[in-house]
Amino acid sequence: MIDTSNNMKQMGNDVAPIIEVNNVFKTFGKTNSILKGVSFIVNKGESLVVLGKSGSGKSVLIKCMVALVQADAGEIKLFGKDVLKMTTKALNEIRIKTGFLFQNAALYDSMSVKENLSFPLVRQQKKITNNELNTAIAESLQQVGLADAIYKMPAELSGGMRKRIGLARSIILNPEIILYDEPTTGLDTITSKEISELIIHIQKRYNTTSIIITHDMACAKLTGNRIILLKDGIIHAGGTYSQLENSTDEWVRSFFI
Repeated sequence: MIDTSNNMKQMGNDVAPIIEVNNVFKTFGKTNSILKGVSFIVNKGESLVVLGKSGSGKSVLIKCMVALVQADAGEIKLFGKDVLKMTTKALNEIRIKTGFLFQNAALYDSMSVKENLSFPLVRQQKKITNNELNTAIAESLQQVGLADAIYKMPAELSGGMRKRIGLARSIILNPEIILYDEPTTGLDTITSKEISELIIHIQKRYNTTSIIITHDMACAKLTGNRIILLKDGIIHAGGTYSQLENSTDEWVRSFFI
């Protein structure tokens, strides 16, 4: 089995990882055990892809990381602080620094693109001026290539455009971490590639640390510095795309066929 820790000391760098997940468990009800002791780290500026069959707990894992789902046990440290032990105020501060792109983009259908992007800024920065607000919105839309969509409603957007607007909303508070939940699901091959390239652009532009949940192997290959595979609630294997593609483990190789 390949080491999934990517220990910084092996690279001659003692900087602590920005994300540490240690022995995390999550069960729904009495018998539906989803996570059974998951542990990994992500270093600053790194992009980690999480693969696994449907129902393996990938989305549950990243929702636990920002307490949208409460883990039962273990540690989830973001910026060196354990999310599971945080007060509501401390957790909100962590969420400001952590962008989350939901699978369906999670736009408010009754709000225009501008209003959707304004919402997190106004909520978090009470004293923001109209000029600062408009500048931030224009910058985030420019970064995702949709400056002309500012007054459109979500119903007027294609699936790929909705993902882009969702990403624009995720970056508008300049997060240090971005969590992507199936960013290319439901998109055609060309649009999926565009979204994957946009993820790379955002990572470089903002020096973000990313976790990408995906079934899309083309997305995994393009975006991931490293990959881990979840199976039966634990990390079954990890490494680079090339390492895993050439694994002797038949189950691991099945993802790359």
